[in-house]
Amino acid sequence: MDPKRETPKKSNTEHLIADRREGIGVCGWILVSISFLLVVITFPFSIWACIKVVREYERAVVFRLGRILPKKSKGPGLILILPCTDTFIRVDLRTVTCTIPPQEILTKDAVTTQVDGVVYYRIHSVVSAVANVTDVHSATFLLAQTTLRNVLGTKSLAQLLAGREEIAHGIQDILDSATEQWGIKVARVEIKDIRIPVAMQRTMAAEAEAAQEARAKVVAADGERNASKALKQASVVLADSTAGLQLRYLQTLTTLAAENNSTIVFPLPVNMFENLGQKNRGG
Repeated sequence: MDPKRETPKKSNTEHLIADRREGIGVCGWILVSISFLLVVITFPFSIWACIKVVREYERAVVFRLGRILPKKSKGPGLILILPCTDTFIRVDLRTVTCTIPPQEILTKDAVTTQVDGVVYYRIHSVVSAVANVTDVHSATFLLAQTTLRNVLGTKSLAQLLAGREEIAHGIQDILDSATEQWGIKVARVEIKDIRIPVAMQRTMAAEAEAAQEARAKVVAADGERNASKALKQASVVLADSTAGLQLRYLQTLTTLAAENNSTIVFPLPVNMFENLGQKNRGG
């Protein structure tokens, strides 16, 4: 192997584990031995400083002389801490709700909107959450804000209103990939509310109303066309039957009489007057 070839960079967690394999050195073991001796000498009073309780939903990362010991977290239950040489940090494993405040976003089609959301995440690697980032919750919160603005800035207003779930899944994938080295698992991302300017709301309402009116006119025109076709067919049938035409007249008269009208207009066929005129001439 070429000695000049660069070796891959190790992550912070791998670096800490490698240091642990190298040991704490002779001086470190001397300090640990002295601390253990003090615990034995002052027993049972020292037991209260050595035993710590870790809850069921917590894990503890123990540092011995600044090194993580062991390479995985401890708990739940009782853990043993040596005074003077050991320190520990408790980490909560429960799901954390991160509320993203309203973010002012300029969409792809130049519409200013305010969008807020919520992110649900939990810590799945305690050592990574402690060793790789200063404040894992603050870092996740800021990253969620930035990711929300960046992703929504590439969408139009129509896509934003119609594709909330798809956008939320995309944001979740980005956050989950970015926070993996921090020991974070993003469980869910939701877009809560989308606020648009009042003028834009009125414009969208007018556009929707115009679309509704256009559809209503199309439906009415289709109805008129179908009615005209039916009337045409009915006229053809009535033209072939004079008695049928008279029955239709009587039915119309019955309908008008049922509406309590004081005036009834009753149409008479023109051929009746022609027949009467021919009879008068003949007489």
